[in-house]
Amino acid sequence: MVSNEVHQYMGIIQILQHFGWMWVGFYVVDDDSGDHFLQAVEPLLPQNGICSAFTERIPSQGRLLTINELNDMASNIFQPFKETKAKTFIIYGETLTIMWLSTLMVLAGLEYNEGKVWIMTAQIDFTLRGLLVNWDFQLFQGAISLAIHSEFIQKVKHHWSKGDGFLKDFWEQAFDCSFPDPSMPEKEDKTCTGKEKLESLPGSVFEMVMTGHSYSIYNAVCAVAHALNAMFSSKSSRRAMVEGESVELLNLQPWQLHPFLQGVSFNNSAGETVSFNDDREMGAGFDIMNIVVFPNKSFIRVKVGRVNPKGLGGNEFILDEDIIVWPPGFNQAPPFSTCSESCHPGFQKRKKEGEKFCCHDCVRCPGGKISNQKDMDDCFNCPQGQYPSKDQNWCIIKTIIFLSYEEPLGIGLAFLAISFSLLTGLILGLFVKHKETPIVKANNRDITYTLLISLLLCFLSSFLFLGKPKTVTCLLRQSAFSIIFSVAVSCVLAKTITVVVAFMATKPGSSMRRWVGKRLAYSIVLSCSLIQGGICGVWLATSPPFPHLDMQSLAQETIAECSEGSVIMFYLVLGYLGLLSIISFTVAFLARKLPDAFNEAKFITFSMLVFCSVWLSFVPTYLSTKGKAMVAVEIFSILASSAGLLGCIFSPKCYILVLRPQLNTRDQLVMRRKLRI
Repeated sequence: MVSNEVHQYMGIIQILQHFGWMWVGFYVVDDDSGDHFLQAVEPLLPQNGICSAFTERIPSQGRLLTINELNDMASNIFQPFKETKAKTFIIYGETLTIMWLSTLMVLAGLEYNEGKVWIMTAQIDFTLRGLLVNWDFQLFQGAISLAIHSEFIQKVKHHWSKGDGFLKDFWEQAFDCSFPDPSMPEKEDKTCTGKEKLESLPGSVFEMVMTGHSYSIYNAVCAVAHALNAMFSSKSSRRAMVEGESVELLNLQPWQLHPFLQGVSFNNSAGETVSFNDDREMGAGFDIMNIVVFPNKSFIRVKVGRVNPKGLGGNEFILDEDIIVWPPGFNQAPPFSTCSESCHPGFQKRKKEGEKFCCHDCVRCPGGKISNQKDMDDCFNCPQGQYPSKDQNWCIIKTIIFLSYEEPLGIGLAFLAISFSLLTGLILGLFVKHKETPIVKANNRDITYTLLISLLLCFLSSFLFLGKPKTVTCLLRQSAFSIIFSVAVSCVLAKTITVVVAFMATKPGSSMRRWVGKRLAYSIVLSCSLIQGGICGVWLATSPPFPHLDMQSLAQETIAECSEGSVIMFYLVLGYLGLLSIISFTVAFLARKLPDAFNEAKFITFSMLVFCSVWLSFVPTYLSTKGKAMVAVEIFSILASSAGLLGCIFSPKCYILVLRPQLNTRDQLVMRRKLRI
């Protein structure tokens, strides 16, 4: 009829977990039942993150002890109670266990509850408290007790049961009065009227709520009655009632009731359903009681919750902590009972060496990780696209960054690109205006126009790197830049080779005369540009660049960038451009002193020196930067190298065209050539 002890053990665990009491002490009766309790409960503790601070055994029965023995026992019991960090203690035993424990605590100097919470098992029956009128239980103020489930309330009045001698004796003792007896001389003591109210009695004398043990007995009697009724109803269905059936009842064997008891199911007078499970247990669960002790040594037990193994939908454990009366000093709030202070969010627990797992230190989360709850064993990484807050207790969404037109760096680079583009356009217009002059005609006028147009496009291509990357801009960004630059560098190479071939063709009998002309220059520009175009075509066909969000490189920002797709193809494109530049620089350097009135090789040497210096410094800088800085480095390299070509090659010619037009004549050309020879 009583719930399985396992439900009581789990109820204790659930209470501890509900309040976060992970460091508890045990006072257990020193007998076989206490051993069984420890064997059942101790494995459950680590499974639920709870540790035992200590375990003390209480004598199981009274025996005569000397004062010294009592004092030694009190000291052993009280010492861990006083020194431990635990604020919660579990008592397992019976009423005598409480008597022993309270006696030993008083001997040790503890008479009142000094901020501790006691959890008592259902075996401790406080109804025996009525026999101990002078015993003070202030030590257990605010204790939480598990009790066998009970719902039935019984109120008794004396006139209901006149002639009941037991009730008469109880009434006189409970209310300290006496009923008149005609056969006895009248006493001066208080006379019982029979109208006294049981509700006025303290709970230690008479409890209005039926105890769990009595409730179990009541249900047992009802269950047997229903089983008997079911058994004889079954017999009546097979044969009519006959005389002597009462004799059969007297000869009834207990085992004959078992099948009928197993199938019993009825509602008792408290409205609860009584039935048995497959293990022949009723499984009614346990009530959670709060013990409130008054200054006059009386107490009440207030039901604050329920452990119901048959509960559904989260009703297996119910606790209303708002109505719990806590021991003095708690300010009506549950205490903390832990071996170590709680680790706040942003920290993680680290076990202390040589101590139980409940004892730990709190250490800050490693860089890049967070903890967002108390007492976390391990910190964890933020999801992609988020980063830890300063206190490492929550994640912040990363801002997406890219080099935009609105920010100062983007505005500055865009301004430079537009300025150089306009300057290139002006130079191109100037050359077109003076296209028939000797200085423009020299070194292939069409190649000069092609070089200026390609430099103009180089400046404009930097706008592909500004703004948020999109599919189209990612596809055009590197390929357009590399092809346009290849055209520009191949034009420079064509100009340089034209100077060399022209000089060699002036020698008598030279076979180089057939190479003099525009065809060679056009072939160089076209072939060199087509090779770079072919490399870019393979790149775009196999593994083209695409928009990508880089969430790993920067801690607090997500980089919106163009992934290169194939890194090998990217460096192959840059490598080919570098090869053209080195060849152009080498040829120009060798031809810089050739005797020619309009020899551009010297200026081309300086321009290619600037060009190569910019791109050689670009590679390590590009690899060591991330995000907007990486894009800015590439735009700056494009603008700087293009400006180097424009300035070094065309500034001398512009100077003559604009400021010294008198030098731009055929006579001056011939004179300067003779002077060189």
